[in-house]
Amino acid sequence: MADILALLFPFFGLIVIGFGAAKIFRHPEEGTAWLNIFIIYAALPALFFKLVSRTPFEQLTRLDFVSIDVAATYSVFLLLFAIGYFWKKNGVRETTIQAFAGSYGNIGYMGPGLALLALGEEAAVPVALIICFENALHFIVAPTVMATAGGGGGRSLVRHILLRALLHPFLVATALGFAVSASGFAVPQAFNRLVGYLAQAAAPCALFAMGVTLALRPVRRVPTEINYIVPAKLILHPLVVYLFMMAHGGFDPLWVKAAVLMAALPTATNVFVIARQYGIWYERASATILISTIASVATLGMLLALISANAIPF
Repeated sequence: MADILALLFPFFGLIVIGFGAAKIFRHPEEGTAWLNIFIIYAALPALFFKLVSRTPFEQLTRLDFVSIDVAATYSVFLLLFAIGYFWKKNGVRETTIQAFAGSYGNIGYMGPGLALLALGEEAAVPVALIICFENALHFIVAPTVMATAGGGGGRSLVRHILLRALLHPFLVATALGFAVSASGFAVPQAFNRLVGYLAQAAAPCALFAMGVTLALRPVRRVPTEINYIVPAKLILHPLVVYLFMMAHGGFDPLWVKAAVLMAALPTATNVFVIARQYGIWYERASATILISTIASVATLGMLLALISANAIPF
């Protein structure tokens, strides 16, 4: 158990440091803009490029793995959407945010560092595939549903959604990594060093920024839906991913572990960003992110303990 705590402490410690810094120095949230730009457009893309470009190309074309992971994630999304819409009688837009809160994990900020530290660099490929394909789909699904529910549409909307998804820096960096891996191109040493420096900064900066973000978004309204959304995110989502992966079979056990670990992450801060953008359920989304992040200390610890003890068959 001490090993698990030693593994998790740096990650949640960085979040706490960011949280504390925001409370002490009290700069406005706009002050984090440049840090977030560095994380999203430089550090994390560099990490994905580094990991993917050094991986044998045949490992990067496992679309069966991606499709099973996405199917599991959107099964949870659809279940939560059905609960919110048919049982809770919420509107389509509000229900969409709730469904994302229970199925969209913090895969970009927390995923790479935690998975690579817990499972080793061999987990880089499944982690990169999950982040890129899930993020791309989320960036397509969210505006599409919101626009449809709001009566918007047209070719300009479709073009905007596709461009936003396809030109996301995570996806672009991964695509470049694919190209380097497929071509066997030797990346110049100077560029490799730059990428390495940026990649090393990805996890610390992302987790610190996450702590700041949580601190600057006060919890004003705790939703009643949190009673099923948080358990769905932290327990049901990884369980469904595990069952889908095992039912399909044929995957490297390490890849299954990576997929389950990524699914077990707390609600993504991007859920608040989406909610705020459309003016729907954003205060409650903030509460859900904070509570799921705190609760994930226990659930992630239990999951990692089970994985390290080989208590789960993969």
